[in-house]
Amino acid sequence: MKRYHRLLAVLPAICGGCVVVSKQIDPTSALAEARVRPGISVLLSDSIDLIRGKRIGLLTNQTGINENGTSDIDLLRDKRARDAKVNLVQLFSPEHGLRGTEDVSNIPNTVDPKSGVPVFSLYGQQTMAPPDSILRGLDALVFDLQDIGTRTWTYVGAMIYSMRAAARLQKPFIVLDRPNPITGYIIEGPLLDSSLANPEDPAPGRPGQAYALWPMPLRHGMTIGELALYFNDVLKIRANLHVVPAQGWRRDVWFDLSGLPWVKPSPNMPSLQSAMLYPGLVAFEATNLSVGRGTPEAFQRVGAPWLNAAATVAILRDREIPGVRFYAESFTPQSPTDGKYGGQTIPGIRIVVINRSALQAARVGASVLWAIRRTAGTRLTIRDRDFDLRFGSPSDREALLRGDDPDVLIDREYKAAYAFRERTRQYLIYK
Repeated sequence: MKRYHRLLAVLPAICGGCVVVSKQIDPTSALAEARVRPGISVLLSDSIDLIRGKRIGLLTNQTGINENGTSDIDLLRDKRARDAKVNLVQLFSPEHGLRGTEDVSNIPNTVDPKSGVPVFSLYGQQTMAPPDSILRGLDALVFDLQDIGTRTWTYVGAMIYSMRAAARLQKPFIVLDRPNPITGYIIEGPLLDSSLANPEDPAPGRPGQAYALWPMPLRHGMTIGELALYFNDVLKIRANLHVVPAQGWRRDVWFDLSGLPWVKPSPNMPSLQSAMLYPGLVAFEATNLSVGRGTPEAFQRVGAPWLNAAATVAILRDREIPGVRFYAESFTPQSPTDGKYGGQTIPGIRIVVINRSALQAARVGASVLWAIRRTAGTRLTIRDRDFDLRFGSPSDREALLRGDDPDVLIDREYKAAYAFRERTRQYLIYK
């Protein structure tokens, strides 16, 4: 049954950039391109006075690089930094560690073997703030992590907790901005229910929620620097905040058209294609479906031994969901970090993006859940609260599981998403 779907975009449509007609899968020839210099390059060339003569700490990982792939750690110790008497004395690492290879809890403190700079891990049982005892010895804290454009990304929580710690000790907090890899043009998906959101620091007896911070759309359409400006204001953090913009980026530019090298921001985010679909599939982490961890296409597929993939794909194809194609395709997770079906060849659904400009990942995720419920019934199990913290609300989950039309549900979210963009417009840096 053919349906008309509106593309959830809050800026005026860009003719020729929104719908591409071509036999090529996911054509990009008509899309905007740019040559982008990330915040670290702009800091060293134009804004080095922010760190001149200072003892600095750096919260970063493998994504903290310049346009040539050189690490921030090396750049902040090179001749330009030395001439400005910049002294990098402390590193902090987020979830997945300094090199982005860890997919476990309780990542230990260490020393960076190349630079000899100590590394304090901000990921134990959960994301946490840097300790006051270390921050007191710094003149400024620099932040450079690649966001993924989705509400559930824990690096935003690490930024908020760190910004709050810096404000408490009156230390400047400097965010080196990077592009939103899935553009800052399109926003979509349910807002996180305010009853589930928790932006506060973790404390004894009160866990934090670095992946479920604030009532915002699943795909928020902001950069990490814009989020810093927004949260510094609405959470009344009052940090001495400096955002160093990424030069040359525009809101309609996808990451692979920015000229910047793709570096996996986490072990299971292998490609931009995975990042495109991640907003719609992340909630399936809270089900008994694999999301493809342990394969080269994590977050581009779902599967389980009990899944009737062919019947589910037939239902999904009938809905003619824009921007994607569905295929019944078995896969074998190898040593998956979620422990789901390791070494087993399981029936699966492969999701292929054929037109990123038309893609609405939240609509894809809602439709996949709805269709699997129809074909699998109670064989599909869900950890309700964990699912809600990722997708958005109990009412959305309940509606899809009882068979309500996923298009109607997603369409209802437009008004709230439009309102969010209007509330955040004053914090947007890029056109």
